[in-house]
Amino acid sequence: MHAPTVFPRLLLTLAAFLAATVSTTPVWAVEKPALAEDRTFAVVVYNVENLHDLDGVAVYEDYQPAVYTTEHLRVKAANIATVLARVDKGAGPAVVAFNEIELDQTPASTVTDLNAWLASVADRTLAELTAAAATDPKLAGLPAEAWLLKACVEAGLTGYHVATTDERPGTHGDGRGVAIRNLLFSRFPITATRSHATEGARAILEVTLDVDGSPFTVFVNHWKSGASDLQDEETRRGNARVLRERLDELLKADANADFIITGDLNSHYNQKQRYRDMRSTGINDILGSQGNELAVRGRDRDLYNLWFELPSDQRGSDTYRNEWGTLMHLIIGRGLYDQNGVQYIDNSFAVMKFPGLNANSLGLPNRWSRGRVPAGFSDHFPLYARFRVVGDGPKDKWIPLTRPSETAEGTGTAVSAQVSAVELFATAVKYDGLPKGTDIRDGTYTGRIFYIDGPTHVNEQGHVKVTLDGVVYDVFSHQRELRDELRNRVKRGDKIKFYGELGQFRGNWQFVLQGKEWLK
Repeated sequence: MHAPTVFPRLLLTLAAFLAATVSTTPVWAVEKPALAEDRTFAVVVYNVENLHDLDGVAVYEDYQPAVYTTEHLRVKAANIATVLARVDKGAGPAVVAFNEIELDQTPASTVTDLNAWLASVADRTLAELTAAAATDPKLAGLPAEAWLLKACVEAGLTGYHVATTDERPGTHGDGRGVAIRNLLFSRFPITATRSHATEGARAILEVTLDVDGSPFTVFVNHWKSGASDLQDEETRRGNARVLRERLDELLKADANADFIITGDLNSHYNQKQRYRDMRSTGINDILGSQGNELAVRGRDRDLYNLWFELPSDQRGSDTYRNEWGTLMHLIIGRGLYDQNGVQYIDNSFAVMKFPGLNANSLGLPNRWSRGRVPAGFSDHFPLYARFRVVGDGPKDKWIPLTRPSETAEGTGTAVSAQVSAVELFATAVKYDGLPKGTDIRDGTYTGRIFYIDGPTHVNEQGHVKVTLDGVVYDVFSHQRELRDELRNRVKRGDKIKFYGELGQFRGNWQFVLQGKEWLK
C-alpha cells in the first residue's frame, strides 16, 4: 500500500543520481567495456567510401572546397557512427577497421592527442564544430579520424584508441597522389603499430592489441583496385606478398598466433574461380585465403575466409554491374580456433545490411551522395564477426564447429544483384511529375530510378545527353550494345523515353540504363 509514495521517490533519487553523473563525467570520458559480460567482443571492417576532412586540400576533385562542405562531413561521419551503433545494443564494436579515411594533406595542422581534443570540445556538438570549421583554421586542420571519433561519441560509442599508418602526402609509383589510408579504432590497448608499404596501393596497417592479457594482431588492408583487370592483379599479387611475408614471420614465432586480416582487398573471395584468365591471384594463390575450415588445423593451410560461413548465394557486400561482389574481407588465422588467447565464435560472421538505413529499398548499398544535400552511407556494407577470450588454454585443442565449410574453393559464378524491371520501375520517379524548380542534383535523389521523357542529343564524342530544365545529363549504360542502340536511335532522331539511375561519375551527373528494357 506504500508503493504510490515510495516509487516516485525512487525515481527522483535515480534521476538525481543520473544528473549528478552526467554533470561530473563528460560523455567522451565514459568508456564502454571492450569485453561484453560473456567475455566476447565484435570486430567490424568498414570501407566508408571516402571520409574527408575540412582543410580544403584534397587529392580527389570531388572533395575540393567548391563541392565538399562542412555539412557533407557532418552527415557522413554521423551516418557511419549510426551504422556502428547497431552493434552490441548501441555500444558499438570493440574493434573497427576502416578503409578510405583521407590521408591528411596538411599534417602540420593536425592535433596529436585526440583524447585531449575530445575533452576540449566535450561541450560542443559535431554540428557546431563542423560549422565553425568554415572560419576556424585549427578546426579545419583536424584529420578525418578526429571528426569520426566525435561522431562516434555523439552516437554513444566511446573509449576508442586510434591507430593509423605512417604514410605522408606524396605520390604512388604511378604518379597519383596518395589520397586515403587505413585506420583502426580499438577499445583494447594498442601495444604496437606498424606500416607495411605496398606498390600501387595503400600501406597495410598492422596493429597488435592487448585483449585482456592476450595479444591479438589486426591487419587492415586496401589493395590495388580493378578486381577483374589482369594487369592490376599483378599489382595485387605484390600487395598480397607483402602481407604473406609478414604473416610467415608471425607464424614462425608462434604457429598459433592470433590474428585477423581485414579490409578491402579489391579481390573476391573466389577471385581465381571467378576470373579464369588469372593463372595466379593475390588473395587465393599468394595469400592463401581459402574455405576449408577444418584444414586450418593442419600445417598446409593457415587461413580461413569467413565468406564461406554464408551460403554462396548470400555472399556479397558491394555491387558492380548488377553483380554482388566480396571485395571486403575478414580472414582469420589458425590460432583463432584453438583454446588459447582469442577465439573465433563459430558462424558469427555477418554482413551489416540494415534496410532503411545503409540499404536502400532494393536491398543494395545506400551509397554516399555528394549532392548539395548530403545523404547516404557507402558503396560497401560493413562486415562483422565475433570473438571471445579464453585465456591460457591448450593450443593443440580445437573448438567444436557446427556445419564447418570443407570447400576450399568458391563457385566461379557471380551472384546476381539484378532486381526485376517490374520492381525497379515501380519505384521510379517521374521527372515530369516533380514540382517545378526541383533540383534532382541536391543529393536526395541520388541512386533513385527516374522515368525520363526529354530532348536528347549526341555530342561530338558520341556520348548521349539529355537536357532537363536547362541542365545536361549523360545517358549511359555499361552494356556496349545498349549504348550503341541508344546512340543510333538518337542520331536517327527517334523520340526516346527511358528509365535511368541517377548518379555521378567524375563529377558529371548521369542516368545509367541497366538493361534493354530500360529504353522505351
